[in-house]
Amino acid sequence: MTGFRLIRILCIAVLAISLLPQAADAGKREPITEKIVFIPHDSRPISNKQTADVVQRVGYEVVAPPMELLGNREDWGHPDELWTWLEESLARPGVKAAVISSDAVIYGSLVGSRKHSFTRAQVLERAARFDALQKSYPKMPLYVFGSIMRTPRSGEASGHEEPEYYRRYGADIFRYTLLRDKEEVEGLTRRERKEYDFLGRLIPKEALADWMGRREKNYAVNEYLIDLMRRRGTFRYLTLGRDDNAPFSQTHMESRHLTEAGADLGKTRFQTMAGIDEIALLMLTRAVNEQRHEIPFVYPRYNWGRGAETVPAYSDEKISTSISDAVLAAGGMVVRAPEKADVVLTVNTNPDGRTYEANAVLNDGTPREGTMYFADLVADYVAKGYPVAIADIAFANGADNALMAELQRRGLLYKIQAYAGWNTPTNSSGFALGEGMLVRHMDGDSVDHLLTTRYLDDWAYQANVRNTIARQLTWLRGDGFYGSLGTKMDAVSMRSSRMMNRFIEENLPPIAEVNTVTVTFPWNRMFESDILSEDTGFANEYLARRR
Repeated sequence: MTGFRLIRILCIAVLAISLLPQAADAGKREPITEKIVFIPHDSRPISNKQTADVVQRVGYEVVAPPMELLGNREDWGHPDELWTWLEESLARPGVKAAVISSDAVIYGSLVGSRKHSFTRAQVLERAARFDALQKSYPKMPLYVFGSIMRTPRSGEASGHEEPEYYRRYGADIFRYTLLRDKEEVEGLTRRERKEYDFLGRLIPKEALADWMGRREKNYAVNEYLIDLMRRRGTFRYLTLGRDDNAPFSQTHMESRHLTEAGADLGKTRFQTMAGIDEIALLMLTRAVNEQRHEIPFVYPRYNWGRGAETVPAYSDEKISTSISDAVLAAGGMVVRAPEKADVVLTVNTNPDGRTYEANAVLNDGTPREGTMYFADLVADYVAKGYPVAIADIAFANGADNALMAELQRRGLLYKIQAYAGWNTPTNSSGFALGEGMLVRHMDGDSVDHLLTTRYLDDWAYQANVRNTIARQLTWLRGDGFYGSLGTKMDAVSMRSSRMMNRFIEENLPPIAEVNTVTVTFPWNRMFESDILSEDTGFANEYLARRR
């Protein structure tokens, strides 16, 4: 044996011995939890923690920014700080994907996208950082969702999230853009042309210039993101949501043009969709499905009557189109037979095709036309062992009380797999779909937890407690109203909590998750609440012992 070979063998032996303790330590280390970095478009509970909770129940750690970086009503967010946080977070071990709101990292938040005063150059410079991010992390799949700026029907409908002038001229601006869009699609009658010209004179020029100018910047950003996808393949998936809109509106017009701009990409890479708040969960669901190399099968089933042909409130298209797009965005596939489906998505529409508001007198819990048929449908699918999810969209901004009472009476509340009945119909259908795709990877306690979250928010609070307390606001001491609670907030929180706890006692079965709750209002308004569990319920100790 030569001296050189002997030295080489000795070096290898020394190296192997030195690595033995490291190998032993590595064997003792805890496995790294797979992570998904998530930047929501604002700090609302439904946008942020409720959405993240669904994916965490699958077993992923969802890494989200600290609350102080996210936008709210008063503070529209911190886009540059979010970029810094994002770049640092992607470097953490175990990160498998990133789901990012473009509105958050470009304008600060969804509200920021409607009110910002950034220059065109500023917002496009931030959008260009996606390209640099992808170059820094070329193997990291980026799922990006943004909004096509909404067109509320009135100042009241805007929820005080538009510039001040929208309160006075919102209905006129909506009508003006409706006619503008209609002119492009099918032309205007002579009477409509006169109305269009009149509105153009009525609306203050500076208000219209501000609103349209901001839209032009946002449109340019969305066009740029589509171009990035085309030229660089920067994103694994890009979705632009049509925030509150109508069959004819400025939002609909811009969506048509952006859809044309990205048509060559195909819907497997890019699409515009009705809705916005649910898209974060759809993108997170797609990220999970692609990590697991799964394509969930979805069978949608509608109530009788207009059913799939329903064009719901706050949307510009048939609900069947919205659901098909959502299935595709989440990485699934529509099938024609329930027995083949991973999710049987039952859609509670009104037979007449109309969407009512949850605070309407009609939503008093009395069965309506279609209630029993739909409940029978759900019961039949559950009896057959199908994984049933319910998109409760007969009413906007809350659950259908008649349907929920019937599900309760038949003992079905915790036999379905997923439920949603909040805000706009497409918010509910998209959320129920995303949750429905993911629950098959959860244990029974997690499924029940997510159902309870939705029942407390959508059924108890939105469809019942909120309406009752809103009517009592004038009785309470202090200054404040529905859209800005002010010094009435503590009294509203106390009364809402009391009513919620009574509702839980009367309507929900004895469950481990919750016995009493406290209702808070993080956005200083009644529209959304944060429902915090105060007493985890008598069954919690029993379940803990079982574990």
